[in-house]
Amino acid sequence: MANRKKTYIVIMAGGIGARFWPYSRRHKPKQFLDVLGEGRSLLQMTFDRFKEMASPDRFIVITYGKYLDQVKEQLPELDENQILCEPSRKNTATCIAYATYRIYSKDPDASLIITPADHLILEGEKFHQVMHKALRASQHGQRLVTIGIKPTRPETGYGYIQYVQEKNFDVLKVKTFTEKPDLELAKTFLKSGDFLWNSGIFIWKAESLISALKTYLPDTAEVFEDGLNSLNTSKEAEFIRNAYALVKNISIDFGVMEKSDQVYVIPADIGWSDLGSWQSLHDIRTKDPDGNVIDGNTILYDTKGSFIRLDNDKLVMVKGLENYLIVEENNVLLICPIDSEKEFRQFVADAKKKDSRYI
Repeated sequence: MANRKKTYIVIMAGGIGARFWPYSRRHKPKQFLDVLGEGRSLLQMTFDRFKEMASPDRFIVITYGKYLDQVKEQLPELDENQILCEPSRKNTATCIAYATYRIYSKDPDASLIITPADHLILEGEKFHQVMHKALRASQHGQRLVTIGIKPTRPETGYGYIQYVQEKNFDVLKVKTFTEKPDLELAKTFLKSGDFLWNSGIFIWKAESLISALKTYLPDTAEVFEDGLNSLNTSKEAEFIRNAYALVKNISIDFGVMEKSDQVYVIPADIGWSDLGSWQSLHDIRTKDPDGNVIDGNTILYDTKGSFIRLDNDKLVMVKGLENYLIVEENNVLLICPIDSEKEFRQFVADAKKKDSRYI
């Protein structure tokens, strides 16, 4: 059983939330926003979710350097040395390697829970049960444990986990790990019945992940091994600047999870959403009888399945739209089909060409 004092919570909070533009902006991306109207940002809700599993001094937030002050403001429970600042974005393998080596240099017996800052978990009690189970499972050998969610649609934006079907087991050996398939492959996965969505939550001993990095991402491991004595010292910031110039831009899924034979998954029904897009937020929000989510002063005619988020001081009248997004924020008005999430990076790029203030 994992020792609570040896359990560290690593919150990844460096993304830009492009698919929530124009609400999510580069200066304040979605993890720092109260997306659900709960009075707490997604980052704060993530911290709250894990408080029963570790004391505040066992939390690490890793973020893009420009967001340091926002993390400090939103999580005053943390000391500044618990906030790791990335000098550039080099994807999740680098982010996770940095946090893991940093914790390992101080506590070689540590166990880690790695979680995104911007996901939603509706079933808190079930979630804690699953996390404790995952921590126990991660203590065996060099297991890399993840949490799997039963898919409800052929989603192309998630990683998929195929597991070895075994009776009476709730910690399952992973057979294949596929990141973001195309639509046809996602449909095949859905039909097969032995695939789960990858929740992006990982649980392992620090030494297990370091062993996997040495095997599957040796260049990344070598960079961090060379700087192990600089971590948790005054030399850390300079080392990290140099390290990030050397390492690959690669996800933990591509870099390790797809290759390792030590990956296990726990299927979980925990009310999970990655809140990755306006569509996913629409799915979980309260709707009117026509399936519309409305934030603002509106009059609707023959409008269904839409998400309308506008300033309260103006009246907006909408007729004849179905499955549309209308959102106004900071001098940007966006109107598009609600399932346009794959085009949002292009929207943001084109808005930047007009004026960088729009992003």
